[in-house]
Amino acid sequence: MTGTWIELVINIIVILLVLIGAFITLSATIGIIRFPDIYTRLHAATKASTLGVSSILIAAFLYLYVKEDIVSGKLLLGILFIMITAPVSAHMIGRAAHNSGIKPLTKNRTDAYEEAMRKQQ
Repeated sequence: MTGTWIELVINIIVILLVLIGAFITLSATIGIIRFPDIYTRLHAATKASTLGVSSILIAAFLYLYVKEDIVSGKLLLGILFIMITAPVSAHMIGRAAHNSGIKPLTKNRTDAYEEAMRKQQ
């Protein structure tokens, strides 16, 4: 009797993780289309890959572990790889865009990165 309750709880967790991942990915896709400049679009794309895809991969890992008794090292490495590379690549793309002269659309804000670079020189 307890095995069925545990499986039910794990199934609900897996379903929630997949739905959360799908919702985050969908909202980030809308953000990429709707946001005005490269920096906000880059933010949306990075959040989608880091949170949305990782959530779906965690759900797949839990499902395989509970249903098939498989500990998938590939899924764990995929989660780790996405968590490490997505923020770093977004930072580098944002820095390259800024160094190329693309200015952020700011309203009543200053460009803190440009000020820091001026102080550094």
